[in-house]
Amino acid sequence: MSENSAVHRFTTHRRTITETDIVTFVNVVGLHEPFFIDMEYIKENMSEEHRERFAPGPMIVSMGMGLVAPIVLGVINKVLEGAEVGPFGGMTGIEARIKGAAYPGDTLHVEGEARVKGKTSRGYTLVDLRHVVKNQKDEVVADFTETILFLPPKKQ
Repeated sequence: MSENSAVHRFTTHRRTITETDIVTFVNVVGLHEPFFIDMEYIKENMSEEHRERFAPGPMIVSMGMGLVAPIVLGVINKVLEGAEVGPFGGMTGIEARIKGAAYPGDTLHVEGEARVKGKTSRGYTLVDLRHVVKNQKDEVVADFTETILFLPPKKQ
């Protein structure tokens, strides 16, 4: 397994963002900045395209992960086909870029790819899951890669 491992591509189902989704996310994580809770501030201080409620970047990333969740086991099984790995060990990192805004009424989906990144010196297997989150106009809203880790296989 090397940096040149085969890539498995996937596409998710779609989901439309609602204003309730945004308000709930902002309140659950405590993003009580005026950009997300004060519509008058937004109207008075934001640029023209941002003069309505919009989803925070972390919400777009979270939605991207959520859209992949129903198919992630199949994606991982496909990319790890033939590899000897142990149990899932968790996410070790994320690298993300927010490319555009997402508003209530926007419908998002993920076009992604998975590949084995390699093995660590301790025998852990790293897998990169790239998520390209797109809206209904096929515009990229976010592009992020999460790296997940699999423990070494158990010795018999």
